[in-house]
This record gives sequence, structure tokens and C-alpha cells, in this order.
Amino acid sequence: MNDVAVSVENVSKRFRLYHERNSSLKSAVMRGKKSVHEDFWALRDVSFEVPHGSTFGLIGKNGSGKSTLLKCLAKILWPEQGTIQATGKQASLLEVGSGFHPELSGRENIFLNGSILGMSRKEVARKFDDIVSFSGVGHFIDQPVKNYSSGMYVRLGFSVAISVSPDILVVDEVLAVGDATFRKRCEGKFKDMQKEGRTIILVSHSMSMVQSMCDQVAWLDGGELKQVGSAKDVISAYNSTV
Repeated sequence: MNDVAVSVENVSKRFRLYHERNSSLKSAVMRGKKSVHEDFWALRDVSFEVPHGSTFGLIGKNGSGKSTLLKCLAKILWPEQGTIQATGKQASLLEVGSGFHPELSGRENIFLNGSILGMSRKEVARKFDDIVSFSGVGHFIDQPVKNYSSGMYVRLGFSVAISVSPDILVVDEVLAVGDATFRKRCEGKFKDMQKEGRTIILVSHSMSMVQSMCDQVAWLDGGELKQVGSAKDVISAYNSTV
């Protein structure tokens, strides 16, 4: 059996920045002039492996490339260079309300998001009560989610994502939104997943949480991999720079 859940090899991601408002290649051609732009590399030659059954943290300052890398892992973005290989069923929670339709109720969005994540309607129905209970949304479940707070959005989205029982869970700052009770519930769920041998990849600005939850950590700085290794060693090196 392969001991690697996710392999990131020489990944680079570029964004094209235009210097004129509403500029694009098409609009420049229509005006008969060259587009004026520069390339911004959000990730440069990043490589690491995430072992099966581990909890792997990504740390770094704002703008270091963490969220871009998570979006590449979740197949929302595609790298210009390099490859990402993952083994097993994957679920991702990267942004507040991602995958939710604002006009639909919480109930309808559970079925919609569950379907997007690969569950049958029957399977979602079987897990529905547990999803609602874990989220703590309660009697708001039949209200349109556009009326939800950001905390309610995240709680419900996280609850649906973990109900899929993914082999790999990718999460971005999910514990930054929500109260202390929900954070403890999430941490408990992470520990359950660890015991079940599932793989978790997470971004957090809380070094204490990363150190308590993660086996290994990758530190990104300016889109480049600064260090990867044990949570204790990498966090210690990172803290010495901030």
C-alpha cells in the first residue's frame, strides 16, 4: 500500500495581472493594442508529501501562497507547472459558504452540497439529522442561507464536508469562524478522523492549534517552500521570524 496520501511535486501557480482597468487579452486585441500585464507567481516550485493518516498543516504569513495551494489541492485552481496526486475520496472546505446557493434553505443546501461531494440523496437523508446536530444551526435549517451569519455558514459547510467520511479533508481556517463550543467540536472530530486513519490538510494562523493537531507542517513564504518537517521544528523556526 502506498503510504503517501498526497504528493505535491514542483508545483508553481501563476496569476496574470493587468495594468489597465477592465483589461484582458480580448479587449486589448479589440482596441488594436498589446495588453499590458505582468505575471505574479503565487507558488514557485513547491514539493512535499503528506503521509496517509496524518494531519498536515500549512503555515505562513498572509500572501504566502497557503490558500492558493489549498485551491490547487482541491482542484479549484490548476498549477502552470508541476503535479499534485491524491489517493482516495477528498472533501474540501475553503471559503465561507463555498458550494452553497444563497437563496436555498439550509436543508436544501445540505442535499445540494452532499450531492456535489458525491453522496446519493438517500445517503444524505440518512445523515441529515447528524449534520444538523453537529452544525448547531437548529431551527434555522429551513431559512435561506443568505440570512445566515458567517459562523453558521462555516458550521453547516464543515458538517456536510465531514459527513462524506472523506479519506482526505482539506480545510482553510475553518476554526477561525465560530464560537469556542464549535471549535472544540471540530477538534474532537479531527481527532476521531485521525484515529480512523484519515488524512487532514489544514491552514491555520493559530500556531498552538497547529502544534497540537498536526504531525507535520509546511511553511510557505512568498510562494516558496521555506521548510517542511515536524510541527514542533517548523513552528519554532517560523515563530523566530515573526
